[in-house]
Amino acid sequence: MSEWTTAGSLWLAVIASGIYHGVNPGMGWPLAVSAGLLDRRASELFRALGLLAMGHFVAMIGILLPFGAMLTLIVWERQIRIAAGLIVIAAGIYLLINRRHPRVLARIPPAQLALWSFAAATAHGAGLMLVPIYLGLCLAGEPDVGHQAAATLMTGNLITATAVSVVHAAAMIVSGGVIAIAVYRWLGPKFISQSWFNLDIVWAASLILVGGIGIASLGFAQ
Repeated sequence: MSEWTTAGSLWLAVIASGIYHGVNPGMGWPLAVSAGLLDRRASELFRALGLLAMGHFVAMIGILLPFGAMLTLIVWERQIRIAAGLIVIAAGIYLLINRRHPRVLARIPPAQLALWSFAAATAHGAGLMLVPIYLGLCLAGEPDVGHQAAATLMTGNLITATAVSVVHAAAMIVSGGVIAIAVYRWLGPKFISQSWFNLDIVWAASLILVGGIGIASLGFAQ
């Protein structure tokens, strides 16, 4: 598989993860529907979607930026990638055992959608899912990365971290927004109560799988 193909696959994984979050009602699109219905204005629905996207983006970048800085320590690159994989696996196991939504989410006023979205994404480990993918993106197409200057690496990785966060948040809000608009315009509130689906178990299992793949890929990279 070529370096370009590998990089393309990783970017598709970032987008797929965003779409996954978007269609999951736990990430907030029902709140956007509620905002539009309560004020009887579509503009409020789009405003809510914007706030949800903002909170989700901050949660993503908040997770990825530290790893972007850590990757400047190329001497510890392998240990960093292993640690990242183990953290993701641990988060998945925790979410499988503790399936209750964090109480802090219920304490955030509905008007503070950006803060709610940030807290929800952080609590669900949304940013953690991107860490193994992000580490692969930083290395894809850079076979001599270990010999580059630390400052150059830091700049490149932080830019990549921002790009990953933007692409992921955009995919999340577009997919969730499509469902929110459909419910607001045509399906109605009954759709939410009758067709509610929760992807938390699948999400937790996905974290474990991605973390495992991230660690296993180190063996193939040698």
